[in-house]
Amino acid sequence: MARPGTKTATFRAALPLSVPIMAGFVFLGITCGVYASSLGLPWWMPTLMSIAIFGGSAEFIVASMLPGAFDPLTTFAVVLVVQARHLFYGLSMLEPFKGMGRKKPYLIYAMCDESFSINYSARVPEGVDRGWFMTFVSLLNQSSWVVGCTLGGIFGAMIPLTVQGISFAMTALFVVIFLDQWLSEPCHASSITGLIATAAALLVFGTDNFLIPAMIAILIVVTALRAKLEPIYGTRDDAEGR
Repeated sequence: MARPGTKTATFRAALPLSVPIMAGFVFLGITCGVYASSLGLPWWMPTLMSIAIFGGSAEFIVASMLPGAFDPLTTFAVVLVVQARHLFYGLSMLEPFKGMGRKKPYLIYAMCDESFSINYSARVPEGVDRGWFMTFVSLLNQSSWVVGCTLGGIFGAMIPLTVQGISFAMTALFVVIFLDQWLSEPCHASSITGLIATAAALLVFGTDNFLIPAMIAILIVVTALRAKLEPIYGTRDDAEGR
């Protein structure tokens, strides 16, 4: 049996929380790989993107632009807008990432939506190094994405496949994550804020432009309520040893 505090024990703590994400990443990665191959890209291109970009939706966008005229500035601008939500994730992780040393650059690079959800809210067992826990979560998630993209690139190059409907797996995954957080949080103010702000932004700005306004609204409201929310969440975290 692995001793508490060892990397093996930390890996075992991170693995169960990462498995649902990994399953979704493999299937969505296959979708991305097949999609890239259907555009005429070589089978290894999805693998390269999954390692160099690791951006999920950004990789679909880059794949669609690669067969066209060379236009790096437009690609950069589009990807920046699509991935701008990571700016808010980064602000939330300033404190958790303190003192991570050599792990910090990779944690920043690999902070996707799902890894952020786990690393920010997970209750790390006593005796488990939080830095290595977050690193294993990020590494497991990215590894599954790389595997999925590679399989999709190979399958797409060998046989014709349809990708319609597979992307809904990640929608279902986000619903499960939200419900799990709803059941575990001591106060639903932040979750309700997210729902209301997102719904309002969707009505005002439409499906193509709602994400950034919703994030800004959530940031403003949660910042305004910070003084009231921190004692509630702080009491819960202290009781759980976080």
